[in-house]
Amino acid sequence: MIEKKTIFSLSSGRPPAGVAVVRVSGPAAGAALLALGGRLPAPRRATLVRLLDAGTAIDDALVLWFPAPASFTGEDVAELHVTGGPAVVAALLRALGTIEGLRPAEPGEFTRRAFDNGKLDLTEAEGLADLIDAETEAQRRQALRQASGGLRALAESWHGRLLSILAETEASLDFGEDEEDVSTRLVEGEGPEIMALVREIESHLGNYQFAERLRRGLTIVLLGAPNAGKSSLINALAKRDVAIVSPEAGTTRDLIEVHLDLGGVAATLVDTAGLRDAAGAVEAEGVRRARERADEADLVVFLVGPDDRDTTIPAGAVVVESKADLRSDPVDGWQRVSAVTGEGLAALESLLVERASVLAGAGQDALVTHARQRDALAECRDALLVASEEYDVVLRAESLRLAMRALGRLTGRVGVEDILDIVFGRFCIGK
Repeated sequence: MIEKKTIFSLSSGRPPAGVAVVRVSGPAAGAALLALGGRLPAPRRATLVRLLDAGTAIDDALVLWFPAPASFTGEDVAELHVTGGPAVVAALLRALGTIEGLRPAEPGEFTRRAFDNGKLDLTEAEGLADLIDAETEAQRRQALRQASGGLRALAESWHGRLLSILAETEASLDFGEDEEDVSTRLVEGEGPEIMALVREIESHLGNYQFAERLRRGLTIVLLGAPNAGKSSLINALAKRDVAIVSPEAGTTRDLIEVHLDLGGVAATLVDTAGLRDAAGAVEAEGVRRARERADEADLVVFLVGPDDRDTTIPAGAVVVESKADLRSDPVDGWQRVSAVTGEGLAALESLLVERASVLAGAGQDALVTHARQRDALAECRDALLVASEEYDVVLRAESLRLAMRALGRLTGRVGVEDILDIVFGRFCIGK
């Protein structure tokens, strides 16, 4: 059997920084510490060690030693905390690369090894990736629930209950006297238990759309006629100049995106070309892209200028009358704003925060956050529904086994080889 290589990588941000963390994981991690620092520190105790490369000092480092299996990856792990200058980090990585049995880590390889060694399941790995990518407080909370094993614990509970039902079904196959009596007893006895599982799974599947929006962030598109004030509004909401503002109609030809934090919900606000029968090919393409992006958006904010009140309003859009300083007669249900005086901007921001919270289900403890998880649970639910209506004991048992396998794919313990590279490919090098 070929011994697994020991991997190393910078696990903190790109230098320069105050401190850089270099992680080493694998059977030669202890040998690497001995080669660079001359000794192994006490486990899980930060120790000051001078690191040397062929007798030349690299840096004085805080070193942590985690013997297997009590480490993140389940292997021997060393963490070297050094000064975060580019030259120091480069020298340390170069020195590690000369030690026999070591090689640079690939993206996601530390987390992949933790998965392979049973330190975390696939849902926790996905949560960890989401936690690294989290930009808002709501995203952080959702990802932390996942990374801390929220969905895994739920799946293990379902697995235990399903295993008990399957065991009774299997026992009936082996020991049942009268097949018809056995089938009737199973339907009457196990049916309610199976349907209770179905209802629990469906309740979590019902929250998926909210959790997925929260994880990826919302898309909010600004629509309106040319010179309706879209560019002025996006600049006001972004609190910086991101779009060109001009009295000339049609100055926005392509999509302009700004990232916002709406009460903890990440959102991308998109400025678009003014909607009209464009004179030129470039502007016409901009209008086409605007309509396409609006069709895919989570929310449309439609701007109406003071002279455009008769325009057709898209269904479900938040209607904003821009340039409120130029007209004094408000329309009920429309938000009024003025990028010149600031009128209505705070109220519009509050409305967008409220709508974002509703669209993303902020405050819900949603656990199903990825399409892969949703598909596995939907497959489990469907198999359980078939089992609940099946009088043939053999077919019922097979449907229950299919439900068990679907739960296994959820946590990553059964039949997930084809998606592992996709999941762990989300991680950066050093994670």
